[in-house]
Amino acid sequence: MSDLQTGAPPMLLLRNADVFAPEALGLQNLLLGGGRILWIGSDLPDLPSTLAIETIDLRGQRLIPGLIDGHVHVTGGGGEAGFHSRVPAVGLSRFTRSGITTVIGLLGTDDVARGPRELLAATYALRELGLSAYAYTGGYHLPPVTMTGSVRSDLVFIEALLGVGEVAISDHRSSQPTLDELLRLASEAHVAGLMTGKAGILHLHLGDGARGLELVRQALDQSELPPRVFNPTHVNRRQALFDEALDLARRGCSIDITAFPVEDGEDAWSAADALLRYLDSGAPAERVTISSDAGGCLPCFDADGHVSHMDVGAPGALLETLNELLARGLSLPQALPAFTSNPARLLRLANKGRIEIGADADLVALDVAGNAHTVIARGAVHVRGGEIMRRGMFED
Repeated sequence: MSDLQTGAPPMLLLRNADVFAPEALGLQNLLLGGGRILWIGSDLPDLPSTLAIETIDLRGQRLIPGLIDGHVHVTGGGGEAGFHSRVPAVGLSRFTRSGITTVIGLLGTDDVARGPRELLAATYALRELGLSAYAYTGGYHLPPVTMTGSVRSDLVFIEALLGVGEVAISDHRSSQPTLDELLRLASEAHVAGLMTGKAGILHLHLGDGARGLELVRQALDQSELPPRVFNPTHVNRRQALFDEALDLARRGCSIDITAFPVEDGEDAWSAADALLRYLDSGAPAERVTISSDAGGCLPCFDADGHVSHMDVGAPGALLETLNELLARGLSLPQALPAFTSNPARLLRLANKGRIEIGADADLVALDVAGNAHTVIARGAVHVRGGEIMRRGMFED
C-alpha cells in the first residue's frame, strides 16, 4: 500500500485486547476515532450499521500505550570524528516498528552544522508522517543555539519546543558551563514553562567526567528552582553516577536511563539493570524514564579525546529493554511507566502515555515474542501483523 497517506484515519474498533494502561485492565474492546480513544469496554458497543468502521481483532494480544522516546537525534547525531561521521536521520518506520509513537528530538555535539532550523524541520516532517514529535531548543553548548534569540522566547513562541537540551556537563565535549550559567539557563526554561504550560525542563547530557552530577546538586542547594526542572540523562553510563542520580530522584528530579549497549565488565549499567536497581532502591517510581538516544553516535574516546570507535543508538533498544525486563521477572504494569506514563508526566503531554477514554490513540499490540505486531499512532495504523504499512518518502 502507499507509503504516504492523506486524510483522517478511519474509525477503528480494536477487539479482544489484553489492555495494560499501564495497569492491567484485562480483555477489552476499544473504539478509536479522530486520533483519540473514544470508548473502552468489555462488551462490544452498539454502533450504527451505517458508520464506517474498520475492525482489528487482536486475539488476546497485550495492548500497551505507544512508547515515548524522550531523547532522539531526529536529524542524526555524530560528527565527533569529522563531517563524514555525521549519522543519517532516522526514518519513520524505524520508530513505529519499534513501538515508538512519540519522539522528542534534540541536537548533540554538533549544534553548528546541524542547527535548530534543521531540527525543527525534521520534527515537523515526522508529524506530517503521522508520528507525534516535539523537540528541545539548544544543544550541547552554551550559549545555546536558538531560533528566536533566547531559550525563553523559543519555548514561548514555538509550539513544538518543550524545553532546552541536551546541554552537556561533566564531558570533555561540553562548553564547561559554570553554576551561574546553568542556573540562568534552567530559569529561562522554567519561566517559559510557567508561561505556556509546557515542560520547561533542562535536559542534561551527562558525560563520564569525575564531577558527575555535582553541578546539579549545587543548583538544587543554591537556588529556588524546583528539582523537576533538572532532567539528567545517560545516568547509567557509570555505576557511581547512577548512585548520584538515585539521590537526585529522591530530591525531586526525574532521571533518564539510556538504552545503550553495555559490555560485560564495563563500569556501567544496562538500561534493564538500571531500572531494576532504581525500583529496588525505593526512589519514587514516577521519576524515572528510559530513552534510546536513537540516531546519536555512541563514541569511545582515547586518552587524547579522539574517537577510537563508535556505535549508533537504535530506536529498537526501547522495546528490547522492555522485553528484557519482562524476562527478568518484572510485570508489564511495573515496567511500562518508564516508557509511557512517566515521560508523559515529565513532558506535560497530558494525552499521552496511558490507555484511557480521551487519550491519544497511540497504541501497540505485542505478539507472544514481544514484537510490535500492530502499531497505531494518532489513530492511524502504521504496523499491522508485523508488516510496515507507512514509510517516509525516502525510506527503502
